[in-house]
Amino acid sequence: MLVVQKYGGTSVGDLERIKNVARRIISYRERGDHVVVVVSAMAGETDRLISLAKTITKSPDERELDVLLTTGEQVSSALLAITLNSMYCSAISLQGHQVRIITDSTHTKARIIEVEKDRILAELQKGKVVVVSGFQGVDKNDNLTTLGRGGSDTTAVAIAAALKADVCEIYTDVDGVYTADPNVCKKARRLPSITYEEMLEMASLGAKVLQIRSVELAKRYNVPILVKSSFIDGPGTLVCKEVTKMAMEKVMISGVTFNKNEAKITISKVPDRPGIAARIFSALADSNIVVDIIVQNVGRGNKTDITYTVSREDAKKALKISERVAKEIGAEEVTLDEDIAKVSIVGSGMMSHYGIAAKMFSTLAQEGINIEAITTSEIKISCVIKEKYAELAVRALHSAFGLDKEDIEEEMTCSSSFTTQP
Repeated sequence: MLVVQKYGGTSVGDLERIKNVARRIISYRERGDHVVVVVSAMAGETDRLISLAKTITKSPDERELDVLLTTGEQVSSALLAITLNSMYCSAISLQGHQVRIITDSTHTKARIIEVEKDRILAELQKGKVVVVSGFQGVDKNDNLTTLGRGGSDTTAVAIAAALKADVCEIYTDVDGVYTADPNVCKKARRLPSITYEEMLEMASLGAKVLQIRSVELAKRYNVPILVKSSFIDGPGTLVCKEVTKMAMEKVMISGVTFNKNEAKITISKVPDRPGIAARIFSALADSNIVVDIIVQNVGRGNKTDITYTVSREDAKKALKISERVAKEIGAEEVTLDEDIAKVSIVGSGMMSHYGIAAKMFSTLAQEGINIEAITTSEIKISCVIKEKYAELAVRALHSAFGLDKEDIEEEMTCSSSFTTQP
């Protein structure tokens, strides 16, 4: 088998943990697998480097910031390769520009265009473990780039797709994908499997196990992802193409997520005519601001209100842009509310069940939680609420949809027959 493994910052947080990672890799080599490993920077290193840069200036040049940040992964990849070689397992570390992970030129959040696989394949044919620095690439002008927070997940899946690997294993500090955050909901259960679509929704809605871009790539190229713990043995959670029909009909909801990294902007008394919404959201898009929920009220007197949500990191920037556009279009007021959170339920099963939304809304109402905005898709419902109620909402919804029960792990099975157990 050809296996791509990714280890996060906590997994390579010190030399002892790096040795543990090396032992796991060697066990795969001993059973005859070819292994490509993608590593993040050691825990806390990226934040330390950013802090160093911002000690000099609050707005460091993004190209130079990328050059600085790539050193974190360079250190961890080299240390892991050194460790493997010291344990008589032939290994080589490669940086993004050596593999040739080609990206666009959007510094600090570049997107992968292509992964050139020849160098990796050549090293694998020599019997080596290839250790690749995650989170980084190179643009067409040979400038170093980074992929944004969680970018090592994306690196791993992109390499797995390029190599047509049998599986991409993501090792982290949790032992799989849970029905809710176990730190918030003590009755949360590990899911043995989950569909790409459900994982995409959960990742976009606040679940921190996988980076959303990595799941998008996995779905596009049908790469199986196995989420496992670096610290304890266990089967993990398989993110796959589909879950068996029986499980889909039995389990309506797969998980409950929340995200406190949300801010709400409302533009009041916007002229209600064609093209106005396009001007607002085109201006935000031009500044690379991702908009989440959008709500437009029914117009009255040729005026309407438009509300949208963004990440808190983009809130101040989005507010300035909205204030500028509001003046241009003749809107009256722009307000920012950072005291919000988004709580969501996700599940393929809701496509074939009625009353899901009603049950969610009534559950929140019973807890005295007011809903400020709602958005839906075929497999998710999200509500914007006050931040202080987020964790209460998660626990209430988790119980209301029966996710507390002990046998949840037995009710969902992936239709894939894939296994990585030796």
